[in-house]
Amino acid sequence: MKQKSLKIILGTILTSLLIIFTSCQQVPNSKTATIRTAHSTWIEESFQTNIVNLGLEKLGYEVEKPKQIEYSAIYISMANGDLEYSTIYYQPSHEKFFEKAGGEEKLEKVGILTPDGMAGYQIDKKTADKYKITNIQQLKNPEIAKLFDWDKDGKANLVGCNPGWACELNIDHQIEAYGLENTVEHTRGQYNLLLLDAITRYKQGQSILYFAYNPHWISAILKPGKDVVWLEVPFTSFPDMRNITEKDTLLDGKNIGFSRTKQRIVANKKFLEANPVAKRWFELVEISVADMNAESLRIKEGEDKPEDILRHAQEWVKNHQQKYDRWLETARQAAN
Repeated sequence: MKQKSLKIILGTILTSLLIIFTSCQQVPNSKTATIRTAHSTWIEESFQTNIVNLGLEKLGYEVEKPKQIEYSAIYISMANGDLEYSTIYYQPSHEKFFEKAGGEEKLEKVGILTPDGMAGYQIDKKTADKYKITNIQQLKNPEIAKLFDWDKDGKANLVGCNPGWACELNIDHQIEAYGLENTVEHTRGQYNLLLLDAITRYKQGQSILYFAYNPHWISAILKPGKDVVWLEVPFTSFPDMRNITEKDTLLDGKNIGFSRTKQRIVANKKFLEANPVAKRWFELVEISVADMNAESLRIKEGEDKPEDILRHAQEWVKNHQQKYDRWLETARQAAN
């Protein structure tokens, strides 16, 4: 009888120890333990990807080296199950990429990675003040447009986006919607290189006109209100309006033509269903616009190698350690 009681007690102790040991493990409650991700050729996106991946590793996942491919391919790869997630959903400009890849049937938007971004058209303040330019539609005047004519073809050069980016389509649409086809041309290419050229021209005292968005280093160099100003637009217009209204495109009471943006994580829906810990982690991580602008500037100034950006991410985690650890603990609880 005593031996039987002893066996029961020992069995209970061993079971309890096993439960405690299991609960302390970092192995996720998942069907997929390896995570594949990608970001675009805009290398700033590797910063937030590293921040997210460092947490996933702490949660017990194996994370493959992120791929670097174009946005449309990222969405299709996630929908097909070739990637698990990406940090590159820009709301609302990436809605078409999202839907063309299968929409909510295959993908899911998660969390708010970077809130309160903005986008629109900017010109140097000196030119704005001298010629009283406040609205992009003033560029219908050929004499105003010529102020920004870099290649001397009679049209203003508007620095725009990389081919294939959603903002490229929006800019093309707005040039037509505002009746600017005869006086403004969309100069597209490698966005960062085009901006460096614009900064050089600005330093030489020339007038500049460009599409700007945050988070990005441009606002850390050419500061709105000091060096450059936002241009208003005559009305809100996009190729696909959806639920966007003028209220969504206002900044300090002025219509700047583009919605205030949020950067979110997007992931394969089946992966999220099988990985509640990863999903909860995606919901929690948040990086401020100011931090993203600062990182973008560090990259622009030469700290642009993969090892540099990984170090930046590790430094960011260390500087936000208490918050980061709380996020991790909350995510682990999703396994229960």
